[in-house]
Amino acid sequence: MKNFVLLSSVAGAALVWAAPAAAQDGKTPGQCYVTGDEISEQLLCYPGKDILVSASRAAALLRENYTGSALVITAEDLENRQTRDLADVLRDVPGVAVAGIAGQTQIRLRGSEANHVLVLVDGIEVSDPFAGEFDIGTLQVEPGARVEVLRGPQSALYGSDAIGGVIAYESASGRSVPGVAARVEGGTDGTVNGALRYGAAGDSWDAALSATVVSTDGQPNARGGSRDIGRDSYTLSGKGSVEVTEGFALRAAARFIRTEGQFNDSDFDRTSPTFGFTIDSPGTGYVNEAVYALIGARAEVLEGRWTHDLSAQVAEIDRQTDSPFGLTSSSEGDRVKASYVTAFKLADEHNLTFAADYERESFRNALAESGGFTGRRAVEQVGFVGEYRYSGEAFDLSAAIRHDINDLFADATTFRVGAGYRITDTTRLRAAAGSGVKNPGFFELYGFVTGQFIGNEALRPEKSTGWEVGVDQDVGDAVLVSVTYFDSTLDGEIFTTFPPPNFIATPANRTTESEQRGFEVSLSAKLAEQWSLDAAYSYLDAEENGIEEVRRPQHIASAALTWAAPGDAVSATLVVRHNGATPDVAFTDPSFIPVRVTLDDYTLVNLNGRLKLAEGINAFARVDNLLDQRYEQVFSFVSPGRSGVVGVEARF
Repeated sequence: MKNFVLLSSVAGAALVWAAPAAAQDGKTPGQCYVTGDEISEQLLCYPGKDILVSASRAAALLRENYTGSALVITAEDLENRQTRDLADVLRDVPGVAVAGIAGQTQIRLRGSEANHVLVLVDGIEVSDPFAGEFDIGTLQVEPGARVEVLRGPQSALYGSDAIGGVIAYESASGRSVPGVAARVEGGTDGTVNGALRYGAAGDSWDAALSATVVSTDGQPNARGGSRDIGRDSYTLSGKGSVEVTEGFALRAAARFIRTEGQFNDSDFDRTSPTFGFTIDSPGTGYVNEAVYALIGARAEVLEGRWTHDLSAQVAEIDRQTDSPFGLTSSSEGDRVKASYVTAFKLADEHNLTFAADYERESFRNALAESGGFTGRRAVEQVGFVGEYRYSGEAFDLSAAIRHDINDLFADATTFRVGAGYRITDTTRLRAAAGSGVKNPGFFELYGFVTGQFIGNEALRPEKSTGWEVGVDQDVGDAVLVSVTYFDSTLDGEIFTTFPPPNFIATPANRTTESEQRGFEVSLSAKLAEQWSLDAAYSYLDAEENGIEEVRRPQHIASAALTWAAPGDAVSATLVVRHNGATPDVAFTDPSFIPVRVTLDDYTLVNLNGRLKLAEGINAFARVDNLLDQRYEQVFSFVSPGRSGVVGVEARF
């Protein structure tokens, strides 16, 4: 109940606080007048241009001026691919590996661990302090949303959690997507999905409310099993902003997510022939619930050349699992964060930014019967950031440095530098280097269930350094090709050991280095008036002391081909996603010592179409895994086969 009260309060504030139009009559085209909702403002300032909001602590910048590797998944991309779970479309991003099972979907960037990727939703950090990562499978795509993916270390801007990069999801504002958008669909496996969104804006305000539901009975996920693994996920969100006076604006955002479903356990009977394999486990299930909220204020002086931004955000994540005998786990994670960012435009090309962050994370094991530690643990951190950016006609330069003061670990200083140079109007070279840090999570420090996982309070933070070089090449006005080579080294990697004589799992820092290197290729092309193509390929060599890291395929590729008839009366999109053979570990040895295995490669083909019934009303259909590929993303967890849905959507 307290979650609904908090959500209602902040969502109500979001409806009251709003933002003015970005590029009103009388203002200079191409200039940005950011007073409230920064996403909407920048999109209106740069029509047809990709912008990056997460690539700087100050303000958005054009992706073509960014010195690192980034990809923007637009609202149009998400709509064309009929994306419902964000995790699905992330497979189309170079360098991103996705591995999901019921109750937990992980993402890895350039061979990093899942808890090395910072996920922001409407500017809010959404990771669970318990494990230090976000279950990307709980994030359902709303109408009009967009996604940014920054690859490479970003700790210099955001501190711990950003060794691998940043994924920033932004829901649409009431100004960028006004009116009502509704969608309902149903299909195989008892699937019923729906979305409803309302956005509105005035001269000095905007606001939006959104609700999504994803429900399915699912399919069996044990080899030879018959128990369907279904889930129900509900999301309610609100955001908005208001210009109180000229040059001073307030904003707010809130989100509530509840996901409940079934899962199957592994067979722990050492005498069983299926020991270590996933088996049908009637009565097992999970419930994950999260509340996120943010409020902020922004002020501009000196005709907008000097800005001040103050924000506060909270996150509360509760997770529990059940069995026929009652609760088997229950955890509570909380985060409170406050940030102050001030930026000064020294000249048209020079920008200087300072930021200060305070963050407090806490965790409690809420299941006393586990026998593990059930008190509350907390950690506090203060970070200071300095950032400089230069954007010229042919040359771009960026540099950032951050110093973190932590009450549990040694202070850490991280950096990031980058440069880009336009050799010609169609060719741009870029290079970047940086460092990252990841503090141990509560689960790793203090354990959870006695006899199954023992914590290690002597763990030290993981640290990484890396660099990349790339080239962006325009081919005419219709094709953009990007190629990037990257190389990074992780020191002190935290891994799970099983020391004798009891072989009980416990974490430790490796004494050897983990190396990740490879290259990424992306292509975006307008093939003809009605045809467009987006494609990506990644090669990764991720090794720790010469041994290939698990759940990091060497080869990942994707392609999305879209056709639209004149006037968009009919459209169709074909998406092909390939995941190469992937190393993993299996606990099929009665000693519980992990056994290395290799999961087969797989290729998923999705096909969808849309038919315009009337102005603002469309019918659509979608088939996922068209070829009914049987595959595993994690050892012995079988992923869903072919499924299909039909539905209708309306916007007015």
